[in-house]
Amino acid sequence: MKKRLLVLGMAIICIFGMTACGKAADESAANALGITEEGAINYADQVLDSVRTIVEQEMQDQYANDAVVSAALTSWSSAMEDIGEFKSITDHEVIVDKDGATIHVMVEGTDHDAVVEILLDDQLTLTGITTNVKYSMGELMEKAALNTILGMGTVFVVLILISLIISCFVVIPKIQDAFTGKKKETAEPVSVPAAPAPAAAAVVEEDLTDDYELVAVIAAAIAASEGAASTDGFVVRSIRRANTSKWKANY
Repeated sequence: MKKRLLVLGMAIICIFGMTACGKAADESAANALGITEEGAINYADQVLDSVRTIVEQEMQDQYANDAVVSAALTSWSSAMEDIGEFKSITDHEVIVDKDGATIHVMVEGTDHDAVVEILLDDQLTLTGITTNVKYSMGELMEKAALNTILGMGTVFVVLILISLIISCFVVIPKIQDAFTGKKKETAEPVSVPAAPAPAAAAVVEEDLTDDYELVAVIAAAIAASEGAASTDGFVVRSIRRANTSKWKANY
């Protein structure tokens, strides 16, 4: 039991010793920079009052050439939309190290509270002023959800536009043809009329055996073509008149 109490007492002593060492380190850094906590708080209050006055009197244009002050004024103006009306300064936090000092000024507003962060370098030169609004967990979740929906909606809108543009590639040539007056010629099968079937030779049969002179002439012609001296060797029994157009075509 005594050993446990001794160990607990040593732990408590170490904790207070570390806290004292931290405070000593901060005090030594503050002394090295030549600034005290009270001086840092007074300086921060003056800076914040100046920023508020400039914004309320709308004199931001006069500080447009100063990058640090111009950024501070823009940050405070944007934050006032959520802060509402400025009520009071509730607390301060001063952090000093070898690289400079950081002063946090807690501000109370009608709608939201905020933290004004003032940065000084190792030469105690003002390097930045930023106003950060404090939001509740529900508000942060709502903003995150809205950002997600906005991002996804933007992606889907872009994809839909791309698909519409791709689908227009089929219509563009037709539109060009309509404006230029050119029509795409489509190959149509040409029907070739079928050749008319040759007309059958019209053969007109007529009994011409009674025409003795015609029979004698035809018989003499046949005998001459056969080289016969007379027509006694054959008898003409019938005569058929052939189509004369066929004879002309063959001729």
